[in-house]
Amino acid sequence: MNRMPQIAIFASGSGSNAENIVQHFKKTRTAKVALIICNNPKAGVIERAHRLRIPLVTISRRAYENSDLLLHTLKTEEIDFIVLAGFLWKIPAAVCEAYPQRMINIHPALLPKFGGKGMYGMNVHRAVLEAKEEESGITVHWVNEHYDEGDIIFQKSISTVNCTSAEDLAQKIHGLEYEFFPGVIEEQLSLIP
Repeated sequence: MNRMPQIAIFASGSGSNAENIVQHFKKTRTAKVALIICNNPKAGVIERAHRLRIPLVTISRRAYENSDLLLHTLKTEEIDFIVLAGFLWKIPAAVCEAYPQRMINIHPALLPKFGGKGMYGMNVHRAVLEAKEEESGITVHWVNEHYDEGDIIFQKSISTVNCTSAEDLAQKIHGLEYEFFPGVIEEQLSLIP
């Protein structure tokens, strides 16, 4: 790729991972976060995008399901790579087809366990502890049109032994996300022809 790759981050929540990714690429200058797409008009990521001076599109369910409109936005901004960082809607098939092996997600558990619809955030951490799993972690995977079913790119695990609550586990998992997700994104970008 002759120019700096342009990243779009899709986020639904507070945006702490999105901000971590933006800061990473501001330092490395190996790619640029050029757009944040948010589906929740009350999400904290909106304030972060404004503060970080990253263009933001807040998208309604109707506009989102019209994948032509979404693809037009991505193409207008010359987006090369999509990162899902706490984005809760399933990606339309047309977007998956337009970005094959160029769209990744981070999941707060060790897939294939504890994935699928409704398995996000504290739901995942509670399920892990209720199942008495001895470890949990993060999974970075390619995105397809099914929740959490794309090929796994990277996993990192931690012990759950000293986690007395879902909140404890969430804090440990967030630490892994912040430490490893930007580097995995950068590595995948380096493989784009």
